Amino acid sequence: MEINDLIRSEWIRLDMEGESREQVIRALAGILDGSGILSDMEQYLADVFDREKMGSTAIGFGVAIPHGKSAGVKEPAVAFARLSRPIRWEPEKDEQARLVFLIAVPKEKEGNEHLQILAALSRKLIDESFRQRLMELSSPEEVVQALQNGS
Repeated sequence: MEINDLIRSEWIRLDMEGESREQVIRALAGILDGSGILSDMEQYLADVFDREKMGSTAIGFGVAIPHGKSAGVKEPAVAFARLSRPIRWEPEKDEQARLVFLIAVPKEKEGNEHLQILAALSRKLIDESFRQRLMELSSPEEVVQALQNGS
């Protein structure tokens, strides 16, 4: 499964304001919920926040990939926010995030689809020039195209 099959331009926010990890995750989940991706936003958020308690989803380089495999998700999707300024992803750590990808996967999906999505995203985001490009793009459509092309 390709990332560009899971993300739509209307699920992308460039220069989004955010004060905390919780606020950013809730805002991105709200976008997916408004598009009918979620059947139960509160269940999905509970699953995402439970995952956050297991360990940080900040992967370095100013990137965080919060995710949840949840009964509150109807179909796999990815929402993206480029924050107007970095936020501390975990209050007790110095890790900051400015590029945030929120992954939603139905709990009943067979296999480890969320891990495949995480791996595909991570492969792209390890490339410094790709991350820099995400910081410079001016429209959600350009973000979708960059994810499709990998550059």
